Amino acid sequence: MLKYVALFFCAFGFSAAQAIDINGAGSTAAAPLYLKWQQAYTKKTGNKVNYEAIGSSGGIKKIKESSTDFGASDAPMSAADLKKFNLLDFPTVISGVVPIINLPGVKEGELRLTGDLVIGMYSGKIEKWNDPAIAKENPKLALPNLRIVPLARADGSGTTFTLTDYFSRVNPEWKQQYGSNFTIAWHADVKTIKGSTDLVALLKKTPGAIGYAEYAYVIENSLNYAQLKNRDGQYVQPNAMSFKSALANSGWRNTGNFEEMLTDKAGSGSWPITGATYVYVPRVTSQPERTAAVIQFFTWAFMEGDEIANSLDYIRLPDNVQARVVHEISSVVDTKGNRLSIPILLK
Repeated sequence: MLKYVALFFCAFGFSAAQAIDINGAGSTAAAPLYLKWQQAYTKKTGNKVNYEAIGSSGGIKKIKESSTDFGASDAPMSAADLKKFNLLDFPTVISGVVPIINLPGVKEGELRLTGDLVIGMYSGKIEKWNDPAIAKENPKLALPNLRIVPLARADGSGTTFTLTDYFSRVNPEWKQQYGSNFTIAWHADVKTIKGSTDLVALLKKTPGAIGYAEYAYVIENSLNYAQLKNRDGQYVQPNAMSFKSALANSGWRNTGNFEEMLTDKAGSGSWPITGATYVYVPRVTSQPERTAAVIQFFTWAFMEGDEIANSLDYIRLPDNVQARVVHEISSVVDTKGNRLSIPILLK
């Protein structure tokens, strides 16, 4: 991204780096990455980034209220809301939502599921792990006669939004009855838990449970997970390559259209529940030094944070998307219409 960062610094004014601690809130899916970025950034600059993983809806609420310096969500805000609240959004990385399971006798990544099977579990139509519909997709597995315990997020979650967007694309009945949103009126059999961390903790101690989480949680917690059949009829594993395949089959790479959802994309190797995580900042800021510090942090992350992102199998933005991000954030001004002065980070 270095050539685009050079353009970025040409677009803004310069100032000497100063210590400003900033606050962000929102996406739990992005929290593992933002924590590691924050640790490296603080070590380099001494500046702190305080991040509350309160869920995407919470992050959006806080930035709309101007009670935090940036908000974070795993779904793009509507154009109408961006205009209404005078906000700017930009993606930071791409990853995937993964069905996670606690299924005794089944090894990591062995279980094969389709979108309709997962939907059946969450809509109360499939109740046992040895159901004939699951067994049909897994003829070589000895599936236990164990009750399925579906777990879901209770708080406003971008991970839920991405999952249910996928459900709505592959199953018209789900779209009509439940739809896609940050919060869902789940079936009565679904147990709801606030936050990805607590959902993962409950899944670990609940044999028969199925849940969902961003891929970084799968890595960090050594979770069992399922393969998914994608739009091309191929079973794929969640990983960097399958997320990249979904990205390559989207308008992101061709047009820089980062408002487009990345779920259910074509491609034999595409992970069907791929998604991005976004940051929101004021388009016109009454606290220019603080907003400049937010932009400085994420610009540093684009320049120097790839290795950290790669370690969690997050995917960097395509060059044309990075170019659009630079163009977008260069439009941020203070209340007098002046472009922001961004502190320089020296090697």
